[in-house]
Amino acid sequence: MKQYKVGILGATGSVGREMMKILQEREFPVSELHLFASERSAGKVVEWNGKPIQIELATENAFEGLDIVLGAAENDVATQLAPSIVKAGAVFIDNSSAFRLREDVPLVVPEVNPEDVRKHRGIISNPNCSTIIAVTAINGLRQLSPIVSMVASTYQAVSGAGIGGPAELSEQIAALSAGQAITPKVFPYQIAFNLIPQIGGEQEAGYTSEEMKLQYEGRKILHLPEMNVSCTCVRVPVVRSHSISLNLRFQKRPSLYEARRAIQFAPGCKLVDDLGERQYPMPLDTSDQDLVYVGRIRPDLSDENGLCLWCCGDQIRKGAATNAVQIAELLIER
Repeated sequence: MKQYKVGILGATGSVGREMMKILQEREFPVSELHLFASERSAGKVVEWNGKPIQIELATENAFEGLDIVLGAAENDVATQLAPSIVKAGAVFIDNSSAFRLREDVPLVVPEVNPEDVRKHRGIISNPNCSTIIAVTAINGLRQLSPIVSMVASTYQAVSGAGIGGPAELSEQIAALSAGQAITPKVFPYQIAFNLIPQIGGEQEAGYTSEEMKLQYEGRKILHLPEMNVSCTCVRVPVVRSHSISLNLRFQKRPSLYEARRAIQFAPGCKLVDDLGERQYPMPLDTSDQDLVYVGRIRPDLSDENGLCLWCCGDQIRKGAATNAVQIAELLIER
């Protein structure tokens, strides 16, 4: 099997480290792995697949000879270095939001729109984590009837805010249990024993940037340019794995039997749907694995063409690192 020289941009963050783990787990054919980060981390040595690897400084001249670069850096770094990565002859599979809505950049979830990988011109974008989880959950259903609109409420774990999120939650719980005062740093308010109904800055009509991603990215991935999405994103005191409540409006509502069967056999999904037996998706069950669990499937009592469901997925793995590695696998297959 052909081997590939792979780089990870932003290798020391939570997603970058997960990418290293996923490459090893999935036995991606790596001949050389290069890890790139800022000056703060450059020069440090980490172990991967039993071998020490020194972290390199991410510069415009660092990518010569590489075949694939997985991006786990912030928007400004991705935007700055993408031209150099492409010029060096590598394909940049980027997890930032910098290129997601550009017409010349495919936005790919391998279980949903794998054919779009062929359209790349050196850059392929990884969608937002909640978008990946949602479109994976509903992909089987759209085969039954076109989806007209969607109402979504996301319950997003603190690890979605980066390495500092879980640490802040843990510190606040300990401090509050000891009767001590807290000062939020990562989040704008106390997150322990609380919910924060804002993720991202205000973008339009009272919606945040995070909330609008599901509409714009969902339209592009599903090839449904007219689909409307009303979304509310909430940060919750859960360490890992995002949960999403979805109300879907179809041209013609499928039966519950058809819906459950479609989800049961949809790639990347696991049907967990038995209310009587108290079986439904939960963050604890979906963490540190790659399937999107789907359940609580029921008719929408406010819309004769609507279905409601609840889904959970690990936003660091399937919502970021695993999806990027899966795109790389598609790339080398095709």
